[in-house]
Amino acid sequence: MQNKQLYGQLSWKEFVSKYDKSIAFVFGLLTIAFIITAMTNQTFLSWLYERHQNQMSWFIRPIFLIPFCFFAYKRSWTGISITIFCLFTSMFWFPKPETISEQVKMFLQFEINWLNAQWDYKKWLLILTIPLSFLALGLAFWKRSLIIGLGVVVLMATGKIVWSIYNAGEAGKSILIPAIIGLVLCIILIYYGFRRLEKNKKF
Repeated sequence: MQNKQLYGQLSWKEFVSKYDKSIAFVFGLLTIAFIITAMTNQTFLSWLYERHQNQMSWFIRPIFLIPFCFFAYKRSWTGISITIFCLFTSMFWFPKPETISEQVKMFLQFEINWLNAQWDYKKWLLILTIPLSFLALGLAFWKRSLIIGLGVVVLMATGKIVWSIYNAGEAGKSILIPAIIGLVLCIILIYYGFRRLEKNKKF
C-alpha cells in the first residue's frame, strides 16, 4: 500500500477502470482492422479458413458469449471489446486439421463464396444483424435483464443454424452439434453466473 502511494502506481483493476473506454477503443480498432483485412485480402482469408476447418474453433466461438455477458453485466467496455476481438480471431487459434470432413469443407467453401459474391442491400442488412444482436445482448445484461439476455442468445444461435442450413443445405448441418452444445453451455453458465452475481450483490 505504501509503495503504491509513493510511486503512484495503479493496480491492474484501477488501470483498466481508469482507461476503460480508451482500451476498448483500441481493441475495437483492432477488430475492425482484422475484419477489413480478412474481407480484402484473399490470401489472408484463405489462411483463416484453412485453420477454421479445425472444429475446435467452432466449439469455442459460442463460449465467448459467456464472458461477453459477464462484462456487459459489469459494464466493462474493456472486457466487452477484448471478448469480441477474441471471438473473431479465434478462427485461427487452432492448427489446420489433418483430416477434414466433407461437410465441413463444403460449408466453409460456401461461406467463402458467399463473402466473395456481390454485396447487395440484402447482404448488408443480414450482416448488420450481427452487431445489432451483440448490441441487444450487451444492453440486456447491462440493464441486468436475464430473460431478455437469454432470449437474445437463443435467437442468435437459432438464426445462425437456420441461415446455414437454409443456404448451405446438407453442408450447413455441420454446425448443428457445435452450435447446440455451445447454446446449452451458454444458457446454463450464463444463468448460473447471473444468479450468483445477483446473490453476491445482496451481501
